[in-house]
Amino acid sequence: MAIWQPLPGETSLARTPGCFATGTATAVAGMRWFRDTDRNDIQGELPGWPDGPVFTILSTSQRRAHAAGTFGMRAVALAVLAAVEVVGAAGSFGSSPNGPGRTHDHENEVADFPVMWAAPGTLARTLPWQLDPSRCPERYRTHIVVTDRRVLVIGFPDNDLTQDEVLWETSRENIADVGRRTYSRVGAEAVITFVDGSWCRLAPPETNRHWEVVRHLAYSSKLIKPEALTPGQKQAVEVFASEQASYGTVVTLRASGNFTVEVQSDPVPDAREGADPLVRAMGPNGESVKFKPGDL
Repeated sequence: MAIWQPLPGETSLARTPGCFATGTATAVAGMRWFRDTDRNDIQGELPGWPDGPVFTILSTSQRRAHAAGTFGMRAVALAVLAAVEVVGAAGSFGSSPNGPGRTHDHENEVADFPVMWAAPGTLARTLPWQLDPSRCPERYRTHIVVTDRRVLVIGFPDNDLTQDEVLWETSRENIADVGRRTYSRVGAEAVITFVDGSWCRLAPPETNRHWEVVRHLAYSSKLIKPEALTPGQKQAVEVFASEQASYGTVVTLRASGNFTVEVQSDPVPDAREGADPLVRAMGPNGESVKFKPGDL
């Protein structure tokens, strides 16, 4: 095996770590479920999947007890923080500074937390079990790859990209919608809905509010070939690429009307972070413009 590469004529747009998301709300914190359209647990029906943990949504009384315990821990943390600040050594305690955003879907984010919603025979059921943090082997990683043609899940062990293995792929034509979600400890998740109505909820393993998978799938964009650039754009792209010691450049027309220029400075993506391109926005003549919603 070798480091994954796009097919001839195919353009790679993003490669970034990703996995099934994890619940944030009290009743589902640290948990995730795989459901059919009647909200039954289907993880035992998924072909080739090894056994995993059976989670139980916390009852009202359990939530109250958990909330009381959480309140007590926060009180202790605040007391410690106050003492630290008194001696002039302020630190940080408690939840992530990003914290969860506003819930988009109470039923599926607070009352329950399905990360797969799939009737029998639908596409979401074909997703690989390695995306599940509760099943994925230790030191094995999964990356989500987005190209102008496909979405793939790549797996590899021990940070060794030379052992890339394609675990799953589908044409972008099979994706009906991608919704950005922020009710999460990491601040960025994606609910990907397929044309057959099934869906999955994916997230980066660490905080990343501008998760590249979301940026390239949630908002429509058009890949612009070098020969279609205006003279001003060509010059702007060349200058930006030279400043970054770029080995590759991608230009897209975003739904906002802006053009985005992305360059990657290393031909081999980082095993932990994936390909992390630098991005700038430009206008029709190559002039610098401000980013608009959907550009990032």
